[in-house]
Amino acid sequence: MGLYDRDYTQSGSRQQYYGAPQMRFNLPRITPVVKWLLITNISVFLASVFIPALGAFLEEWFAVGAQSWLTKLQLWRVLSYQFLHDRRWIWHIFMNMIGLYFLGPPLERHWGSRKFLPFYLLCGAAGAIFYLILTTVRFLPAGSMIGASGAILGLLSACAILFPHFIIFVFVFPVPIRVAAIGFGLVYFLIVVTRDGSNVGGHAAHLAGMVAGAGYVLLGPRLGRYKLKVRAGSWEKKAEADRMLQIEVDRILAKVHDSGLHSLTSREKKTLKRATQEELRRSNVR
Repeated sequence: MGLYDRDYTQSGSRQQYYGAPQMRFNLPRITPVVKWLLITNISVFLASVFIPALGAFLEEWFAVGAQSWLTKLQLWRVLSYQFLHDRRWIWHIFMNMIGLYFLGPPLERHWGSRKFLPFYLLCGAAGAIFYLILTTVRFLPAGSMIGASGAILGLLSACAILFPHFIIFVFVFPVPIRVAAIGFGLVYFLIVVTRDGSNVGGHAAHLAGMVAGAGYVLLGPRLGRYKLKVRAGSWEKKAEADRMLQIEVDRILAKVHDSGLHSLTSREKKTLKRATQEELRRSNVR
């Protein structure tokens, strides 16, 4: 897979997509999280190849396993399986790492490392969870699954939304990234629905990773705005409660001035105590 920006020669083309920066053609400048993901994946793969016993151990304890409820409930597997690849087929890790190398840096630069890493792991986890659901309802046969493909396809769908000006090379054919994403998504959907092929579970994970990636990009800003709205509403409620408390305190203090402390009810005394505690809390915060 290759990648370039078809607009890089057009000096007047400055339009941004969803706030994303314009990207230029070049071999991507490696970013921190992508670098360590590449190092980790390749190191685990090489260790598994040269130490077969270690590879077998890792697959036994860290692959997604749908064979029993015990393995299904070992939740670390939905993350750890993303760092394991088929030791007998080098193209498995090669294609995934090529995808990570080209698609990861634009997203990490756009979002920042702290947001990119959770996104990457979330897409991979979505693929594992979808696979486990399909095996649990007996839509697919139970087995095990390894590989970062779900996460990589999540990167593809995110880039297709954020950077629609990208062209990717599928084998030797240049394809607009959105066309490629839609094409891959349709193929995976048809394979899963028809259950046709030897890697239906893997393609189910690919499809779920793509959906998770697209959903994160499209729904993330709306969720952010909703959180801000909720916080604003909470602040307004707190401000109104503080105002009402102050009004009540002023009334109680006026009563003390006119009638003395002994005239207060137990409820009024509790109100004064609460107001004092609130004032001490604010002083500590400052």
